[in-house]
Amino acid sequence: MPALPRRVVVAALVAYLAAVAAVTMTPGRTYDGSLGAVRTVLAWLAERGVPLPFELVEAVANVVMFVPFGVLVGLLLGLRRWWAVLLLALATTVTIETVQRVLPDRFSTVQDVVMNTLGGAIGLALLAWWAARHRDIAG
Repeated sequence: MPALPRRVVVAALVAYLAAVAAVTMTPGRTYDGSLGAVRTVLAWLAERGVPLPFELVEAVANVVMFVPFGVLVGLLLGLRRWWAVLLLALATTVTIETVQRVLPDRFSTVQDVVMNTLGGAIGLALLAWWAARHRDIAG
């Protein structure tokens, strides 16, 4: 499988970061649109014997949200610079959480920093796994 063109990866990263900004910088807990839907699904699952705490779902969502970061930045920087990918994931999430401190209805937590950074690491690990099977994907 040939390597992805750099411009495609950059475009995907820009689109991804725009989506992350939209999710993390729009009104927070007082906005009940998507959170209300999540709580409805969780209530439905609990009624059927599968209780999942909202806090667990939120933590997992923070991990999942940063998996593409690890993949895309890993593709741009290469796997040999894994440490730079992880530092950029950490810096990005710290920036998000810092901005959230001054936004109304947003809550900044250390847990979000840890979970997002973990997601970046998982994305990078998935890229490394894939690259080990397809040597021409990432360096």
